[in-house]
Amino acid sequence: MSEISKTTQEQGKFVYGEEVINYDIVRLSESCRTVVDNNSKAKARKVVIKVHPDQRVVATAPSDATPEAIQEAMLKRARWIWESIVEFSTQQEYVLPRQYVSGETQFYLGRRYVLKVIIDPELTPKVKLHRGKLTVTFKKDCDERAVKIKALLDKWYIHRANAVFHERLQAMLPKASWVKGLPSFRIMVMKKQWGSCSTKGSLMLNPHLIKASKECIDYVILHELCHIAEHNHSDRFWRLLTQVMPNWKEVKAKLDDMAELYLNE
Repeated sequence: MSEISKTTQEQGKFVYGEEVINYDIVRLSESCRTVVDNNSKAKARKVVIKVHPDQRVVATAPSDATPEAIQEAMLKRARWIWESIVEFSTQQEYVLPRQYVSGETQFYLGRRYVLKVIIDPELTPKVKLHRGKLTVTFKKDCDERAVKIKALLDKWYIHRANAVFHERLQAMLPKASWVKGLPSFRIMVMKKQWGSCSTKGSLMLNPHLIKASKECIDYVILHELCHIAEHNHSDRFWRLLTQVMPNWKEVKAKLDDMAELYLNE
C-alpha cells in the first residue's frame, strides 16, 4: 500500500463556517499531463481532493494550477470536505483498542452497527444483528467479559464470512473465464493481507474482510482469481484485473481507507 507523506511544502487553507481547514497541495509533474490536440497543448487535470482517515486534506493539482484555482476547487467542495473531517473525527476507535462494551461501533458489510451487550442467565450466549445493533448476550458477568464478547463476535464474523464469501465467489466466477470449477477457499486471520492465492489455485480470505462492503469483498476475490492466471503482479495481471473490474482502484482506495477500523480489535 502506497503512503502519502503527512505534509507537503505547499499548503493552503480556507474557512468553512467558523472552522479553518488546512490542506496540503501535491503537484502533478509534467509527465502526468494529458496531450489533447494537434498543437500538443496539455489539458490541465482537475484538482482531485481527498480527505484521509487522519483528517488530513490533500489537493492533487496540475503543476501550473494557480493557488487561486486550487482554492476555488476546495471551496466548491467545502461542505463535503467538512463532513468527511467530522465523520473521521468521530472514529476514535481508529487509535483506541476496542473495549467490547455497549455503545462501541462494529462493522458488517460496510455498515456501522452499535454494539449492545446483554447479561442474562436465562439467555443462550449468542450474537444477533437487528435494527442497527449488533447484540451480544451471555449468561454471567466476569473479569474476562471483553475476552468472552470478542470470542463470540469472532465466531459470528467467521460464520458470516464463510457464507458471504462463498456467495460472492460464485457471483464473481463468470467474470474469471480462465478459472475452471469452483476454487477452494479457507478463512484465516491475517494482519497484512485481505487474501492470498496458492500456486494450486486455492484462495485464503481474511475474516475481517466481512466488515467491508460487498464491492470491496468482490475486489479482493477478483484480485485473487486473477492470480490463478498470473501469479505475480505483472503488467498482464493488472490489465486482467482492470478488465474484470474497471474501477478496482477506487474500490481498493475505499478498503485501504477503512482498513485500520476493520482490523482494530
